[in-house]
Amino acid sequence: MQKITPCLWFDGNAEEALNFYASIFKNSRVYDVKRYGDAGPGPKGSVLAANVELDGQQFMALNGGPMFKFTPAISLFVTCESQEEVDHYWNRLLEGGQPSQCGWLSDRFGVSWQIVPRALGEMLQDKDAAKANRVMKAMLKMVKLDIAALRQAYAEA
Repeated sequence: MQKITPCLWFDGNAEEALNFYASIFKNSRVYDVKRYGDAGPGPKGSVLAANVELDGQQFMALNGGPMFKFTPAISLFVTCESQEEVDHYWNRLLEGGQPSQCGWLSDRFGVSWQIVPRALGEMLQDKDAAKANRVMKAMLKMVKLDIAALRQAYAEA
C-alpha cells in the first residue's frame, strides 16, 4: 500500500469517473467502494468514497458535493512510451472533455491530465541547448503532443 494516496473530490459522479478511468488504463480496478446508508447525507446506496488503482497508482475518490471544483493547478501526469500510447490516453480521456496546450486536457469530470511522451523529457534535457530550445518551441505550439514533430525539431540543424 502506498503511503500517500491522492484523493479526488467529485460532485456525485465519483463512481462513474473511477469506472471510466479504470476502462482506460491497463491493470486497473475499482475497489473498496463505500456507500451511504440510511444516515446519509447522500442518497442511500450512492457512493460516499471509493478507491481505484490505475496501472499501479492508487487514488481515492470522494463524492463531497458541489463546494469544490478541479483546477489545472493539480494534474495527473501520464508518461507515454509511443505516439500510439499518447493517442490512446489523449483520445479516451478527452471524451467529453476539453483540450488545452502542451499535452494538457481536462476530462469530462474536470480533472486535468498531462499526456506526455517520455522522449520529450529526454530531448528537453539534452546538453545541446539549441536542440532543447527547438523542442521547447515546437511543444509550445502543440495541443496534443506529436513525437515525430518533436523529434524533427530536435534533429534540425
